[in-house]
Amino acid sequence: MSLSLTKLQKQLCNLLQSGLPTCSRPFAEIAKSLNTNEQEILHQTDELKKAGVIRRLGVVINYRALGLISTLVAAHVPEDDLHEIAKAVNSLENVSHNYLRKHRYNLWFTLQAESAEQIKVILSKLSARFGIDFHSLPVEHVFKLDVRFDAESEGELLLQDVEKAEKCETVQLNNEQKSILAKLQNDLEVIAKPFNFLCSKDLREKEVFRIITELIDKGVIRRIRAIVDHRKLGFAANVLFASKVSEDKIVEAGKRLACFGIVSHCYGRRPLKDWPYNLLGMMHGKNMGQIQHIINKFVEAEGIESFELLPTALELKKEPIKGFLE
Repeated sequence: MSLSLTKLQKQLCNLLQSGLPTCSRPFAEIAKSLNTNEQEILHQTDELKKAGVIRRLGVVINYRALGLISTLVAAHVPEDDLHEIAKAVNSLENVSHNYLRKHRYNLWFTLQAESAEQIKVILSKLSARFGIDFHSLPVEHVFKLDVRFDAESEGELLLQDVEKAEKCETVQLNNEQKSILAKLQNDLEVIAKPFNFLCSKDLREKEVFRIITELIDKGVIRRIRAIVDHRKLGFAANVLFASKVSEDKIVEAGKRLACFGIVSHCYGRRPLKDWPYNLLGMMHGKNMGQIQHIINKFVEAEGIESFELLPTALELKKEPIKGFLE
């Protein structure tokens, strides 16, 4: 259910999604851009968190820069077994997102690991435990990710970051960088100096921001920002669009799909024998009609003959993975 927000709250919601300034008093800097004061911004941010519009304030990490690989996993889970299997999947530390979708393949989750072999082992154990197949759809192309929802619009998304390079060099972190990155995964307090907890007698504020800047420059940190509940902003329709595109056209088609405002995440993925779809895009809108209009436009323009829509039925898990920095 969407909430009624004030003009200031909508503006603040957008700015917080774009990223907290990496400085001593970031809310004071945001206050300047919104022609108000720091105390008011702190109060309104706290209100947005209490209302559930802001789920957390924290770091968005580029896990590929840390040498991790990611895959999307699909499974057909009998309804009677859904609760037990979803609970088991959610208990895995390296699962960040898990959704129930309206389709024969009804359970979809993202799994990250250090190697393809490790992913294979994890899925094999799950299959052996529950007697069902868990299918991996590895990423082959990245076209768009890191979505921000526009609280001021009538259904469009904010500008998103589109991956400029599909290959990412692995970054080696020192102990100080690992420590700062691990701590930033926690939900930041809504206080005047939210980064103060990173400081110690051996690590002054200036050094903390130097390390954060290094992690940003190295491509490890995308930004430190608010993660919102898009449903509370009115984005009630959420659909995974899966289409079949010839390999010689997938890169250009993927780039064009990524340009649509309602598309958040867009990838080229390895298909399955009974799942021939290699171009996937996550779409969000105020209603299904808005999404269907874009799908019709894209399918016609690209000459796509085979595609499926998988509406989101239930969010089962959505949180950053932890433990990989230990």
